Amino acid sequence: MKDKVVAVVGGAGFVGRNVVRELCKKGVRVNVGCRDTESAKFLRSMGDVGQVNLIKVNVANYDQMARLIEGADYVISLVGILHETKGNTFETVQAKGPMLVGKIAREKNVRSLVHVSAIGADVNSKSLYASSKGLGESYIRDEFEKTVILRPSIIFGPDDNFFNRFANLAAFAPFLPLIGGGTTKFQPVYVQDVASAIMVVLEDSAKVGNDYELGGPSIYSFKELLELLEKHTLRKRALVNIPFFLASLQAKLLEILPNPPLTRDQVQLLKTDNIVSQTH
Repeated sequence: MKDKVVAVVGGAGFVGRNVVRELCKKGVRVNVGCRDTESAKFLRSMGDVGQVNLIKVNVANYDQMARLIEGADYVISLVGILHETKGNTFETVQAKGPMLVGKIAREKNVRSLVHVSAIGADVNSKSLYASSKGLGESYIRDEFEKTVILRPSIIFGPDDNFFNRFANLAAFAPFLPLIGGGTTKFQPVYVQDVASAIMVVLEDSAKVGNDYELGGPSIYSFKELLELLEKHTLRKRALVNIPFFLASLQAKLLEILPNPPLTRDQVQLLKTDNIVSQTH
């Protein structure tokens, strides 16, 4: 891949920065598409001078996305959101965004396209997050038939959203919530392993058009994950059972915040295990 060009949509995010680092090690030129190029300047230090090019994009804007993908040999699609805002809905970012990526990748004759989705992606899901992820998979594959789709379980590592959110909560709250009794199962996967998996499928032509689920070596219940969090942060807190219906009511109130710690859609997601299936 040395001296090739890779366009990374959402390259300044949690997973994206790890992917950019791996790409730079391989000597490729990286075009990073992000909403805020100023805050993404730290990515340039991961490569040689001029190796990382930051391009301001809106995933719904054809011209901006075409500029990002123009001249690229490979494309990696990482864009996603955890909750909706006025300017970014699940449909716009996670359904129509991948469709536009696939369309432009096909038009620009890109060699390979890797799209990172999520375990549980399903167009028929009651969760808007999961259903939009499912639509995104369908749309991008319709536009670019040979897209490789990766579906990770929750991803952990420095600056992750899941563990850091509850660690921050444990810093001041007297208890941690066991939503739905804390029985939901997860298979956490390390962010560097996800980045490595992307590198593998990006370069292997035998992987094109396939779907792969990504999970770590161990399965934990939500309760067990909170107990691990307590152990490693040295913050012992009471674990309080919060039924799903009550969590939904609380989430409705929290959704008025700019960055809500919990949404009703996330409560819906917690009703389904997030582990690797036997078919992928």
